[in-house]
Amino acid sequence: MVCLGNICRSPLAEGILKSKLPESDFIVDSAGTGDYHVDDAPDPRSIEIAKKHGIDITSQRGRQFDVSDFDAFDYIYVMDSSNFENVVKLARNAKDIAKVHYILNEIYPNQNHNVPDPYTGGIQGFDDTFKMLDEACEVLAKKLQY
Repeated sequence: MVCLGNICRSPLAEGILKSKLPESDFIVDSAGTGDYHVDDAPDPRSIEIAKKHGIDITSQRGRQFDVSDFDAFDYIYVMDSSNFENVVKLARNAKDIAKVHYILNEIYPNQNHNVPDPYTGGIQGFDDTFKMLDEACEVLAKKLQY
């Protein structure tokens, strides 16, 4: 799961997807395309919204997306077009690029919708973001398990 700073959207997506998959069978992680929040905890509003839904993301720490992530993960889900472009720029070949997907394409196939960044807004934006990601992760979890 990849967003810009790895403190709002991608930590939520990581936590949500982890809550829907058996931990023993899947590795779910998140990263940011920027290095602004490396080693930072998720935004307190992301923590609050996740907690409201029974998900604990307090142990997550921000990290920057790295080329080695193409080797470590089968799928790389981005939150928006800027994240997509930044991740694809790091790709070494067509196989790497084929791993990169817009998360909302899980519910809106081939439409490349962006998950709005709630960082500069209030708590309602985080709640809206959670709902979008929860719906997408529900579809994704079902696909991954069958």
